[in-house]
Parts: sequence; C-alpha cells; structure tokens
Amino acid sequence: MIILGDHKGIMIPNLDAYRAASTRFKGLRLIHTHLASEELSPEDLTDLSHLRLDMIGALQVHKDGSPGKLFWAHLIPENPQGDYWLIHEPQEPHRLDLNFLSFISALEDEFARQQKTRKIDAAEKAILVRVEKNPQACAEASLEELRQLAETCGVAVFDTQIQYRPQIDPKYLVGRGKLAAIDLRATQIGANLLIFDHELTPAQVRSISDFTGLKIIDRTQVILDIFAHRAGSREGKIQVELAQLKYLLPRLMHQDTSLSRLAGGIGGVGPGETKLEIDRRRIRERIHRLEKDIKTITKSRGQRRGRREKSGLPVISIVGYTNAGKSTLLNTLTQSAVLAEDKLFATLDTKSARLRFPRDAEAIITDTVGFIRNLPAELFSAFRATLDELQDADLLLHIIDISSIQFEEQMAAVEKILEDLEIAGKPVIRVFNKADRFPDKELLATLCRRFGAVAVSALDKTSLSGLLEKIEAALPNTNFAGRGNYDSETEEVRCKE
Repeated sequence: MIILGDHKGIMIPNLDAYRAASTRFKGLRLIHTHLASEELSPEDLTDLSHLRLDMIGALQVHKDGSPGKLFWAHLIPENPQGDYWLIHEPQEPHRLDLNFLSFISALEDEFARQQKTRKIDAAEKAILVRVEKNPQACAEASLEELRQLAETCGVAVFDTQIQYRPQIDPKYLVGRGKLAAIDLRATQIGANLLIFDHELTPAQVRSISDFTGLKIIDRTQVILDIFAHRAGSREGKIQVELAQLKYLLPRLMHQDTSLSRLAGGIGGVGPGETKLEIDRRRIRERIHRLEKDIKTITKSRGQRRGRREKSGLPVISIVGYTNAGKSTLLNTLTQSAVLAEDKLFATLDTKSARLRFPRDAEAIITDTVGFIRNLPAELFSAFRATLDELQDADLLLHIIDISSIQFEEQMAAVEKILEDLEIAGKPVIRVFNKADRFPDKELLATLCRRFGAVAVSALDKTSLSGLLEKIEAALPNTNFAGRGNYDSETEEVRCKE
C-alpha cells in the first residue's frame, strides 16, 4: 500500500479486514518518511500499539532525496521493566540483516506463551479503569470492590488502572494518551475487556470502543449482570429484567447496516419502522408489562403485611452492605437454611423467618437485598417494591462488616439509601459483624462505643446474646409469645413460575 500525505502526516485507511487476535499482530509494517530527519514520534508509537502493527519505521530523507537512517520499533511482551515496545538503534536500510518473517513469528509465539502461563479459563479477561479527581480519595478500595463484582461475574481481572486528573474527559473518561497506554497494556497481557468504575454514557462507550477495539462495560452493567444470574424467584427476575431494560433502552444504537432496513411494506402505514425503532418499541411495551407485574407484586406484599399485622408479631428487617453477613446472621438466629455465600449479592429474594427470644417472645425477622454505594438508579427503581417492605419494619438491624477497611463508607452508603427511602427515622441497631476477623479487641470496643454498635460474629451463636438483649429492649412489645398463627414459611418470597 502506498499512502500519500502532507507535511502534517498521513491518513491510515481502515484496517478491519486484516487479521486481529490477542496473540497476533496485524500482518502489516508501516514504513514512512520523516522529512526533517526526526526519530520515531509518540504518534508513531501510538499507531504501532493501537493498530497492532508488526513494525513501524521512520526513514530519514536527505535534501538530495537519498535515504538516511531507518528508525524502527516493534511491540514486546509483558516484562518487568513495564516497556511496551523496543526501539532499535537506527541503521541505514542496506545494513539491516534480519529475516523479519521468522522474527515476527517468534515474537507472536512469545506473546502467546506468556498469555498461556496465566492459565485463565475465563472468556472475559478485564482491565479495571477508574478516573479520580481527588488524589486523597480511596480509588484503590473502590477498584477492589469492582474487582470483587467482576470476579462474581466470572471475569478474570488482569490489571487495574487509575488516572488522577482535574476533570474527567467527556469523550474517553480518561485522557487520550492514557487510553492508548491502557489499550497497549491490554495487548501485552491479553485482556479483551475494559470495565470502568463509573457509569458511562452511550456516546462514551462508542468512543472508547472505537478507539481501542475492546469490549467496554461499566460498573452498572456488572451489577445488573450479577443480579440477572442471582435472581431466583419470579419476583426477583421481573425486577432485574425491568432494571436491565431501562438501562438498555437509551443505549440502543445501530449495530450494523441491517438495522436500517425498513420493516413496513404492503399494508403498512407510511414507510414503516426501522429495526432499531421496532426494538425500542418492543422494549417500551415489555417495560410497561413488567411495571404492571411489579404493581401486582406490591399488592400481594400488602396482603402479606396485613397477615403479619393480624398476627401481632413485630417485624425486624436486616439491612446492610452487600456481603456483610446478613443471610448468615438470619440462619444463625433462626436456624434457617437461607443461601449464604461469601459473594456479593448472594441474596436477592426477601426471606423471612420466626425469631424466638430467650424469654419466649417472638418476632418476624426478614433478610433483604444488600446495598452498595452508588446503587444504579435502574436497580433502585426496580427493587423499590422490595425495599418498601422496610417501611413496615418495627426495627432495623444494620449489619456492618467491621473487618472491611471501608466499613465507615459502606455504613454511610447504606444510611444514605435508607434516607432516600424515607425510613431513616426508624429504630436502628448497628451490628458490627465479623468481629472474629478484627484483631484489635480494644479498638473494636472503642468503635462499638463510638457508633453505638454491638459486635458479633454471625457464624458464632454464642456471640449473639448481647444482640438479642438489645433487640428485645428496642422492640415496642415483646410480650406476645404464641400470639397469632403466622407461618413464616408462607412469607418467604419464593414464587415459582
């Protein structure tokens, strides 16, 4: 290919037709002239990495038109120095003695060998990306939470990247240079996915994807994917599907030229609808049906609340950050068998059981979906029917993972959601769970006094006596043993399809 440019540069054509793989190069070498005898420029090296070229070379041109030295470079595998490419000493072209086909084949083999040493079975291999305007913020902790979310989805996290900048780039989120470096890093380590610890706009997803050629998703999509896999009841599935559709609707875009075909024809009104318009209309219709189903669920929840009120039993709701140990505490307190895993969002469906106190008093205790910071608006809206159950609770148990270095931020995130639900004024007992993982017992006691909390280990029944006493004292009336005929089994939201 011969490309003519001007004094500013050349326009490289679309290379999508050429081969592309994480362990192979494009099969193209770019050799161009530098009329002012410059070395390889940053733009040259960016083209090398971004286009995955076999090699890039800049040839000097003397005033008489004769060739000077050739500056050339190629990509190299992951290495301790962190270099992305190797720039060779410039030489006159006639002095180069290299079987380049054999050389590039061996280099591709080295890329493939390094990627195989990772022994990763996951199809998705990700780099996590976050932009932070405040250097004092705990960006690493935020990315660690995103790592847990990604791994819960079955994604292998290969690397994390943080950029501190005064303002977020409106097009790429990170700066263009940083994005080029991330793209090159993905090439080195064999990553095929970028996960941003932000909610991306549709335009940003398109821009970043076009620039890197990688699959791009954001934090909200990761959480929605977890919910989609974890929803077990019909109610949970409806809520998750509703959230997914509301997220997808504004992000529908033309994926290929087939979407521009008209679907009208004889008998249609006007020219018909495009495939994209049909998809949008169907999604809106589906959202409308799901919202009607949610209203039906809300009505049935009201009937169950009525049965609870007739039973005369007070209601305790367990709330807290995801993976704080809420389901484990419910199992230990009530000898239930609710699924409890050391994973984010292991519980999506509300579960209730009967709790008997040492003095023969009883109450209904309910486990709820875990909260998370910056809860996606679509999920908050879809799970509103579930969260509104907290309105009827007589007491809230706020479970806090005291072993987390971010327990204060997590505690604040939960209380912010309770405030948004307008139930922040209810009686709350703060419970510092996983106390067995907290090594400094004196500091733990100080924290309990500071936050008015009680420390427990949900796995250890003997540590719960102080919590039970606090619950009994906080409930409006616990002299109701044996009252009513409430059956906690009917309260479990396990509606079969």
